[in-house]
Amino acid sequence: MSAASCLLSEDQFLCSICLDVFTDPVTTPCGHNFCKNCINEHWNSNDQYLCPLCKETFNTRPKLHINTLLSEMVSHSSEQQAAKPGEVPCDVCTGTKLKALKSCLVCLTSYCETHLEPHLTKSGLKRHQLIDPVKNLEDRMCMKHDKPLELFCKTDQTCVCMLCSVLDHKTHEFVPLKEEYEGKKAELGKTEAEIQEMIQKRRLKIQEIKHSVDLSKEAADREKAEGVQVFTALMESVERSLNELIETIEEKQRTTEKQAEDFIKALEQEISELKKRSSEVEKLSHSEDHLHLLQNFLSLKAAPPTKDWTEVSICPSYEGTVVRAVAQLEEMLSKQMKKQFEAQLKRVQQYAVDVTLDPDTANPWLILSDDGKQVYCGDVKKNLPDNPERFSVCANVLGKQSLSSGRFYFEVQVKEKTEWNLGVARESINRKGQFTATQHNGFWNICLRNGNEYSARNNPQVDLSLKSRPQKVGVFVDYEEGLVCFYDVDAAALIYSFTGCSFTEKLYPFFSPSLNYGGKNSAPLIICPVNQTV
Repeated sequence: MSAASCLLSEDQFLCSICLDVFTDPVTTPCGHNFCKNCINEHWNSNDQYLCPLCKETFNTRPKLHINTLLSEMVSHSSEQQAAKPGEVPCDVCTGTKLKALKSCLVCLTSYCETHLEPHLTKSGLKRHQLIDPVKNLEDRMCMKHDKPLELFCKTDQTCVCMLCSVLDHKTHEFVPLKEEYEGKKAELGKTEAEIQEMIQKRRLKIQEIKHSVDLSKEAADREKAEGVQVFTALMESVERSLNELIETIEEKQRTTEKQAEDFIKALEQEISELKKRSSEVEKLSHSEDHLHLLQNFLSLKAAPPTKDWTEVSICPSYEGTVVRAVAQLEEMLSKQMKKQFEAQLKRVQQYAVDVTLDPDTANPWLILSDDGKQVYCGDVKKNLPDNPERFSVCANVLGKQSLSSGRFYFEVQVKEKTEWNLGVARESINRKGQFTATQHNGFWNICLRNGNEYSARNNPQVDLSLKSRPQKVGVFVDYEEGLVCFYDVDAAALIYSFTGCSFTEKLYPFFSPSLNYGGKNSAPLIICPVNQTV
């Protein structure tokens, strides 16, 4: 008997009167089942008590008995879910397809919980292989031999049936599907673990990036606050200097006006006296009295006492007033800038790294200290292996430490040297033959030539005008920002910045003590510990 025939079909759960699933199923004396309400209404509306199915007539209204077994089966069936779109339906159910619980690889059929029961209880069916429900079970049959795919051909990496193993793949290596399944499942377990590890790494990277964004925001807010403070102070200083300049000019103008007013008052006083004398002289000159004229002639002939105004003038001068005010403002701004560079230098010093020289990159003419902190050019070329990392011609050496992200900072003493190059270089730079250490060639550095000629090896070269001769140079790199800055550590001043750089590979500290020049340039470049007390 097949699995389907030993179970009730879905139609047997339907009432023949309402054609719906039984509600309170009852059994008539003739053995047929109906909903209790359906059969009662049927008999209430007819003169005879007939069975709607077999038409058997009952003389009196039969006593109905509840069908306990059918009630339980209907209740159990109703608890099972109908298959939703995308889910595997039961192949045995008619009408509403219930959700399949298992698929049989032998029967090539999917079963709901009810129709699966024979596979769980019948000894012959218990040996069948059950799996989680899958669609298209026919795909599990060999298309050529119409046999179940039971073996795995390791040679061709494909699933085959028993006939395939003796006909088309007879010389190949086979294993049961279950064995290959276990192996592949173990591999998938490793793959899953690797994927989970990759996911975890990326989650950590997300956290790292978010943390970096938070730090960046904090730094941005701090920088904005500091910028507002600095520029507010600068604007206040400029406004104060402007007000002082205007007050100075206006005070000088008030003094000029007061002086002019005093001069005019004195002149007007003298004019008044002269007019009075002129009137007296005119009057005397018209006198007919000889005695009177002669007696007053001497007193009127002499001019009244007056000031000599020949050298008196009003010549206010404002020349130099603005120049002096600007000079004072420039001095104040210079002091303010110095404070800012001191603060900036202190911040970048937080990224100090312990740099040591890499002897495998050193030109054979260079002499390195045992601790890898000093380098100068000797008088004798050493016999060293010409490995790919070594500078063969130019007197250069790199640091051992590299940077491919983030920031780093180091300081180098250049005291008593007349020539040097200092900065960073990318990993792929040319190390053989003669070349110029410019940005175009993968170097970001500044240099000293002829004792007092400083320049930045940009494209083109930028000559630098420095107020003082640096004794110690600080080098700061921000990889993501594409920034390389050089500082005069003692003066807490910015020497030069390479901005907008595009870094795509490792960067190494770069040093060139230059040639010895007969001892004139024998002082070493010295990598110094960073003292963060600026």
